Amino acid sequence: MKRMSTRRIAQAKNCFAALGTITTRSQFGGYGLLAEGVMFAVIAEGELYLRATASMEPAFRARGMVNMVYSKRGVPITLRYYWVDESLWRDRNELVGLAWQAVREARQEQRLKAGDHGRLKALPNIDVNMERLLWRAGIRNAYDLRLHGAKRSYLCLLQQQTNLGLRVLLSLGGAIAGYHQAALPSDLYNELVRWFDHMMAMRRHGHAPVIQGPPSGP
Repeated sequence: MKRMSTRRIAQAKNCFAALGTITTRSQFGGYGLLAEGVMFAVIAEGELYLRATASMEPAFRARGMVNMVYSKRGVPITLRYYWVDESLWRDRNELVGLAWQAVREARQEQRLKAGDHGRLKALPNIDVNMERLLWRAGIRNAYDLRLHGAKRSYLCLLQQQTNLGLRVLLSLGGAIAGYHQAALPSDLYNELVRWFDHMMAMRRHGHAPVIQGPPSGP
């Protein structure tokens, strides 16, 4: 069984690479899967189970997914983790989408439990260094970041550090939308790339982009 779980862990790490750094820890007699430190799934006896919040459970059940049952001191305990069958493994886009939702919901639960509703570092893609840069730019919390939007926030950061690349813009867009920067929805990704290319062209021609009022877009 351990060998089966080891193979499944390798498969899961490959499948969910877009969610960020995937790590494991002992959990429920198997292995918890964590994306950037947030546990979103469990692998036990070679099978994968996705974590569900109360809002996600109806959708999981509608797909015919069944709960993981964990035996604790001989007593069966039904967990809020749902079995991923082979048909869902074959539908990789759907599986990654469900895993992303599981990560987002788990992260939101963590923030609520900690009372940390507005800390920048609680958002995807925002580490301590990025949080410090945003603070220096006058963007102090998640509300400020959403109010400014990714593009205006990026321009504010450029006033402090002129060599910031596209990845920073994508990270800001992902933080606002709730996605890891490597897994942005294609429409948001394409919009940010187009804007970045236009902004860089302006800079090459000696036109400094102007920070205007907070936009309604990304």
